[in-house]
Amino acid sequence: MTFLGTVSDSLTTLFGDIGPVIGLLGLAVLLIAGSLPVLLKKPVEPFDKIKALRQSADKKPLALDRASLRAGTKADKLEKFASFLEPQNAEEMSAARMKMVRAGYRNKNAVRTFHFAQMVLGVSFLLLGLIYTLLGNGDAAPSTQSMVMTTLIPGAAGYYLPMYWITKRAQEREKEIVSGFPDALDLMLVCVEAGQSLDQSVNRIAKESRAGYPALADEFDMVSQEVKAGKERAKVLKDMSDRVGIPDISSFVTTLIQSATFGTSMSDALRVYSAEMRDKRVMRAEELANKLPAKLTLGTMLFTLPPLLIILIGPAVAGISASFNGGG
Repeated sequence: MTFLGTVSDSLTTLFGDIGPVIGLLGLAVLLIAGSLPVLLKKPVEPFDKIKALRQSADKKPLALDRASLRAGTKADKLEKFASFLEPQNAEEMSAARMKMVRAGYRNKNAVRTFHFAQMVLGVSFLLLGLIYTLLGNGDAAPSTQSMVMTTLIPGAAGYYLPMYWITKRAQEREKEIVSGFPDALDLMLVCVEAGQSLDQSVNRIAKESRAGYPALADEFDMVSQEVKAGKERAKVLKDMSDRVGIPDISSFVTTLIQSATFGTSMSDALRVYSAEMRDKRVMRAEELANKLPAKLTLGTMLFTLPPLLIILIGPAVAGISASFNGGG
């Protein structure tokens, strides 16, 4: 007897013939009571959310921002294992550190922590797979193939999980920077035309874009702090281009450096480049819109065509089968 049959018999025994009806009504009341908090919950207005984020960003002490930019200065427990957890080649170490920076991890021990997480997760998942292989089959001895599959696959998954996480974080951060960069250029153009210097414009962008695009705000904040520390502006901008690794940012940096080198008007260069960035954003939106029909084709074929065929051909098939059964 199935579970539903057991429940139906129990309700019939308790309440008589209307027991199943009472059970359904009780289940309906429970579902409605559970969904009422979700239905009655007032959705948060987008402008209120942006306002709250800006207020929290303004209240954040400047010392915390500077501390986050200089994170990783404390003693690290993994420092004594640095020879095992970090590449010893300078080029490999630089590439690994750049990958972590593009994912948003600027700590000095970011590469070390990444390799430590790979080792720990790989060994842990490998041991879990081994335990499952030894205890999951009961008294039967597992075959060599199943042992390899259930042991090595979890170990490989645990080893590559941090790599997948870093890649995903870097892609999300790049998408966020690309999305907010045209607005940052427009704000920089307004600031420069209003008579502010480039450094003041960068500070303004870092402050105003904190609520909507924190990754972009972090990059401009880093530029501002390095310039205040006395580093050459052209070198700071080139470092920003290398950290981000986005062609639009590289072109922007080249435009600013050339404008400062040849003495041309920075506002004119920013006006032309910001208009180009707006056009590119519109083109990206149009590209996504043009991809949408092709992506919807598979869903249309899977979820629309089979029900339509059942509705159109189902009665005919039922009639044919009934006629064959009657004739037999």
